Amino acid sequence: MKRPGSFVGLDIGTSGCRALAIDDQGIQIAEARVAMPEPVRPRPGSVEQDPECWWQSVQEVLSALARQLQGQPPIAIGLDATSGTLLLADADGRPIGPALMYDDRSASEAADRIARLAPADSPARGPGSSLAKAISLAEGLAPEGETLALHQSDWITGRLTGRYGLSDWNNALKLGYETRRLHWPDWVRTCIPGTVGLPRVLAPGAPIASLDPAVAARIGFPPTTLVLAGTTDSTAAVMAAGAACPGDAVTSLGSTLVIKVVSERPVGSSRYGIYSHRFGDHWLVGGASNSGGRVLRRFFDDREIAELSRRIDPETDSGLDYYPLPGPGERFPHHDPKLEPRLEPRPSDPARFLHGLLEGIAVIEAEGYARLAELGAPAPTRVLSVGGGARNTVWTRLRARRLGIPVIAAEHQEAAFGMARLARETMTSTTLASHPDPT
Repeated sequence: MKRPGSFVGLDIGTSGCRALAIDDQGIQIAEARVAMPEPVRPRPGSVEQDPECWWQSVQEVLSALARQLQGQPPIAIGLDATSGTLLLADADGRPIGPALMYDDRSASEAADRIARLAPADSPARGPGSSLAKAISLAEGLAPEGETLALHQSDWITGRLTGRYGLSDWNNALKLGYETRRLHWPDWVRTCIPGTVGLPRVLAPGAPIASLDPAVAARIGFPPTTLVLAGTTDSTAAVMAAGAACPGDAVTSLGSTLVIKVVSERPVGSSRYGIYSHRFGDHWLVGGASNSGGRVLRRFFDDREIAELSRRIDPETDSGLDYYPLPGPGERFPHHDPKLEPRLEPRPSDPARFLHGLLEGIAVIEAEGYARLAELGAPAPTRVLSVGGGARNTVWTRLRARRLGIPVIAAEHQEAAFGMARLARETMTSTTLASHPDPT
């Protein structure tokens, strides 16, 4: 009896690449990962990477996955990558110079030009935007002839299919794409050099094309495998967590505290760094605090956090009033570049000190969701937790008490799982028209 096919999710980061496959029931059946060279920092504020290292890693990880999927051939591939990472390429996809990474802040002159033309709440403002990077690369490299501005996932999609010049709603947001009206506004075309072509923008998960036959043969996938339009890594992680309905929220407890909530309408605020991704028929509204796990690790390692947490009663208050920050400055839910960390008084009992830190971050989380609601997003009805802190059950109970709603550690937290889930949903829907090309 023929076994059913599989659905592949591919997550491309800065230091590694991961792929996994799920079956037609949504159960993970294979996984592979490979490390990549770290980006280089040639100048202060500059963070660059050779795109060819991404492609080499993608081929390695998909080849490794193919060897595990004998009898369950891949039907479709969904992929995500870092938001705001961008390169220029010629019409055949050959990179023109290095890629500027998501955390590159060297395009300050381009950002000043954008600030004079862009709407006040545009995510394309600032030196970290992909629009600023596209302008800076075009002016610094001075390529001959028309070039393509491609995000990390856009370029990998092109390598897989041979079709370049395509992007998606979520990646194109920081390039200036208007996701409410689904078009490129005139001010973007005024900002960007005329030699740089803007991509055609698709819905995440929209079918693009089958694998290039030569690529399929090289990695061991069927040439019929369909490649889908990608998305950003943070959006893919929300898909993995299972957020889908308005009021569903996701808190990422990593080095920083990031919160997102599914909303029926977009919400934006440049003051707080809040913008909205189009998320199927809804919107994904998010904000990020400077607080988070980085502060905890200044004082405790993972083993100490686990041991001391067992001594904390999450149903009682610590009696401390902390605002845990790694240094001066906060962006959300309070916009104050000079806000000082509040970590005193420090009790002699390390468990009580940790209690105060965990409680302080929980208070910031609650204030963050309140801020989003104040600006027009829905109040969360449940919170799905991802990141290292999601494994701390004491912290989860403490946060649930502060928020007054269910807080659950997400069963699936990997962005690659979110893309595999999207691929399955796309290919098993009654019609592919549910993922239209809006351009």
